[in-house]
Amino acid sequence: MSSAPLAILCGAGDLPLEIARAARLDGREPFLIPVFGVATADFSAFAHEAWRLGAIGALFATLRARGIGEIALIGAMNRPDWRELRLDWGAIKRADDIAKLFSGGDDALLVGVIAMIEREGVSVVGALDVAPNLAAPSGAAGRVKPDAEDEAAAKIGFAFLEAISPFDVGQSCVVLGGRVVAVEGVEGTDAMLGRVADMRGSGRLRAKGDAGVFVKAPKRGQDTRVDLPTIGPKTVAAAKAAGLRGLALAAGQVLIADRSLTLAAADAAGLFVFGAR
Repeated sequence: MSSAPLAILCGAGDLPLEIARAARLDGREPFLIPVFGVATADFSAFAHEAWRLGAIGALFATLRARGIGEIALIGAMNRPDWRELRLDWGAIKRADDIAKLFSGGDDALLVGVIAMIEREGVSVVGALDVAPNLAAPSGAAGRVKPDAEDEAAAKIGFAFLEAISPFDVGQSCVVLGGRVVAVEGVEGTDAMLGRVADMRGSGRLRAKGDAGVFVKAPKRGQDTRVDLPTIGPKTVAAAKAAGLRGLALAAGQVLIADRSLTLAAADAAGLFVFGAR
């Protein structure tokens, strides 16, 4: 376990709090930095200070003042338009570097953000570095277990995601009847599963009873410190609505948020949550 002072830059959702609680249980008291206008949770149980996107100089000054050695970037956040950011002096001095960050895709942006932070002497760590117990295990995580056909479908899904990873498409797919029938795009996981439910309802996808497997894994070379594949209770509900049999996750590489609630929901729905690769 690292002993360096830890900060958590907080986006939307409750995941930043979940990671903060895990750090506290592990003996680290994190300092939370909710992003103004983005973060949605109640951070009152932790020392915290809101931060406005674009105030790069203020962020680095705060990290230095508190002797922060590690920072985790946790929670949902849409890609901002850098031209609309209110830059402080520290950001203006780095304006050329910031503009270059936004000239590429999302992966290039994240890699550049990490490099900018680490040039300030602060290491960027991932959610699973702070809370490794939240990772998908090897094998069944809940009471329901996949059968041989489900495991074969999972293998197809993992192979497919590996094959398309250079194209920076998505982190999940649905395999049904031995073929990939849906791929996650920019719309996200829940919307993809919604499409599967619609296709099942309209008869575009024909299957008797529950059938098909949701598969999720990071892209090849993906920096999971800032772009970590995650499932939660909403994913389970969407998979059930899509008539699937379960969820296959890359073991040790996908985070199960709200773990107890997620697995309880999967058990109640009769869905397996299975770690493999």
